[in-house]
Amino acid sequence: MQRSGKEQSQRILDQFTRQAKPFADAAAHSAEDTLRLLMETMEVNREDDALDVACGPGIVACAMAEIARSVHGIDLTPAMIEQARKRQIEKGLSNVAWRIGDGAELPYPEDSFTLVATRYSFHHLIDPGAVLREMTRVCRPGGRVAVIDVTPEAAKTPAYDEIEILRDPSHTHALSFDELKTLGDAQGLLPRRTAFYRLEIALETLLSGSFPPEGNADRIRRMAREDIGRNRLSLGVFDRDGEVYYSFPTTAMVWNKPGK
Repeated sequence: MQRSGKEQSQRILDQFTRQAKPFADAAAHSAEDTLRLLMETMEVNREDDALDVACGPGIVACAMAEIARSVHGIDLTPAMIEQARKRQIEKGLSNVAWRIGDGAELPYPEDSFTLVATRYSFHHLIDPGAVLREMTRVCRPGGRVAVIDVTPEAAKTPAYDEIEILRDPSHTHALSFDELKTLGDAQGLLPRRTAFYRLEIALETLLSGSFPPEGNADRIRRMAREDIGRNRLSLGVFDRDGEVYYSFPTTAMVWNKPGK
C-alpha cells in the first residue's frame, strides 16, 4: 500500500529522533576524506551562501561552513537539529543557521542560495523529484544543486530496498545512478560534476544505531552474510576479521541551475 506524505514524515520523525545521536557519532558519516571529496565536488568556496536540505546532525553543513560565507541547515527532525547545533558549537562556527522544516516546502524565497545540497536523504522520500524541484527553486541562476546518496545498481534496487526497509522502515527507494540523473534532467538542470565513493560501515554499527522491528535484525544478518562474494544486494557486503561490513555505493551528483 502506498504511503501518504504524512505517514512517511511520521516514520522519518520516529526513526531519526532515535537515530540522531548514533548517526552523529558514527565515524563513517564524518570521515575527513569523504567530506573533502564532497567539498571539492560541490566546489564550495568563500563566496557561497549554501543550504543543506535534510541536514541531519549538521555534518555536511558544518564542513561547508568552514569554507563558505554562510550556511543554512534545515531538517524535519528536531533531535537532528539539536545535534547539528552541538556540532556547530564544538567547531566554533558562527556562520550557520538552523531551521526545522520540510524539504518539499522550503521556507526560503527563490534564488536565495548559490549552492543547495542534500546528503543521504532521497532514499527516505516518497517524491524526491518534489524536493529537487524545491532545491532548484531556491538556488540562484548559475548556482549549483547537489544530491549525494546511495545509488545501487538498477537491477538490484528491489533487493537493496528490501533489506534496507527491514533495517529502517523510513527507507522508501534508493535511486540508481540513471534515475538520479533523470530527476535532474526533469528540472532542467545542467550536469556539472559527479563523484563516486563507497561508504564502508560495520553492519553491527548500523544495527546498533537503527531501530528495526523485532526479529528483523537477525534476518538482516543472515541475508548479509549470504551475500558476501555475491553482491546480489548491491551493498558490497564483505567480511573484515570476522565482522560483516556494508560498502554502500554512493554518488555525489552536482548540477548547475541555468542562468536567466
